[in-house]
Amino acid sequence: MHSISPACAYRGVSEGMRLNDFEFRRLVEGHQSMVFSIALRLVGDHGLAEEVAQDCLVELYRSLDRLESEDHVRFWLRRVAVHRATDALRRRAVRPEGRAECWGEEHDGGSSMTSSGALERRMETVLLSLPEAARVVIVLRYQEDMRSDEIATLLGQPVATVKSNLQRGLGLMRKKADVMLREFVRE
Repeated sequence: MHSISPACAYRGVSEGMRLNDFEFRRLVEGHQSMVFSIALRLVGDHGLAEEVAQDCLVELYRSLDRLESEDHVRFWLRRVAVHRATDALRRRAVRPEGRAECWGEEHDGGSSMTSSGALERRMETVLLSLPEAARVVIVLRYQEDMRSDEIATLLGQPVATVKSNLQRGLGLMRKKADVMLREFVRE
């Protein structure tokens, strides 16, 4: 195990990101909910999101020597989470038998679900129905509170593309949510 300087311990990282087990555990605990949340919003399946998050954290361990700071780790994890979630979606498209929507319909909580829980679930469905490019930028913008230029850097896209995807996605989400809310009120 490597020792770290007091200043680096305070920041939570060491030079060259060489961390002992305790420090790495602390780093993981500080970021695992963010990684899982991004994955879940993009893939829409708890099990698959857990796999994506686990893959990201394993990759974090392998890549520590290339990461320089806590901010670098957070940025890097967001990027890896988006890419791994995208890969998982592509794999699921090739093998559609693992779709979460099928399971959710078969195991619907029905009347035991509160109206706010039902509404939240429907909004998640609306988010998941968006095209991947729009869904990614919406999650990064509104869940991770990233600016358009930060999202552009993360995704390797021009800022104009990010803004366009965000605007199209929000417009589509509004239309779908309007229809969904009318149906929800009727029930």
